[in-house]
Amino acid sequence: MKTVTILGFDQALATTITGAADIYGLAGVIWQRIQGEPISPQFSVRFATPDGQPIECANGIRLSADCCAADVQETDLLIIPTIVGRIDTTLASLAPLFPWLHRLHQQGTDIASNDTGAFILAEAGILDNKLATTHWGFTELFRHRYPKINLQPAQLITADENVYCSGGGMAWLDLAIFLIERYCGPELALQTAKSFVFDFGRQDQSVYSAIPNKKYHQDEDILKVQNWMENNLEKNIHLDRLAEQFHMSPRTFKRRFKQATGETALEHLQKLRIDAAKRALESKRFTVEVIAGMVGYQDQSAFSKLFKRETGLTPGAFRSKFGIHVRK
Repeated sequence: MKTVTILGFDQALATTITGAADIYGLAGVIWQRIQGEPISPQFSVRFATPDGQPIECANGIRLSADCCAADVQETDLLIIPTIVGRIDTTLASLAPLFPWLHRLHQQGTDIASNDTGAFILAEAGILDNKLATTHWGFTELFRHRYPKINLQPAQLITADENVYCSGGGMAWLDLAIFLIERYCGPELALQTAKSFVFDFGRQDQSVYSAIPNKKYHQDEDILKVQNWMENNLEKNIHLDRLAEQFHMSPRTFKRRFKQATGETALEHLQKLRIDAAKRALESKRFTVEVIAGMVGYQDQSAFSKLFKRETGLTPGAFRSKFGIHVRK
């Protein structure tokens, strides 16, 4: 039987603690009960807090600890839940635990974070030069704080040696099934997913994301360009002319834009347009062709290909999943 330790702290997301405890604790149990088979628990779950005292989650629920984190000398898996409170405050309060995290990491413990919990591993230095993901809404802040980390914001799950990260919100469930498969095999993972009526097999979170602001930089001229782009998406935008409009040579414009935002002006413009298209597909009854024109694409085929590349879904599939339906 594998041992799972869930770390709790004030202002954590309760679901990523209690939900994880449920799914690991019931792996090998719930499916067997449904099928009338002998149960075979696969995980022993315990809940640790920094000082062994109860914590208050972001929703006000108080959770009692099984032990103090420092008392956990070994565990097969350590889970870091989502930070809902102020990230800086949480990181400062957990700093005394960083040596403990390092010790578990160095002795081969699997460590898995969900959502903004990745900030804790990053702050402790455990993610340096490793793959990671976090909630799509915090990717720019994460990149700004931790440039040594190979952030993959579109990925729902990343795995690098014995460190795992999952993306936003309920991605902890995807990660739990992923790790159950790692420890117990695909059959038990699939049984657990079916028991929880979970759509197993999602691979990325880009379909849920809105474009980050990309405005943590201090280049005032590029900020003006970004604001102009956001307000003129329907126009036929030529980037070289845009550079001249803001009194820069094309070469200087390209260099400064990439330096300020971490992406090319074309990449940024495309993401702005796709994000605007997503909002329109979610809330308006216009056809895909009309929406493509609204965000600057006269060629519906080219728009649809780009949309699928960025989100993993065609515009029609995105609308079916997240938006209202066009009446015929």
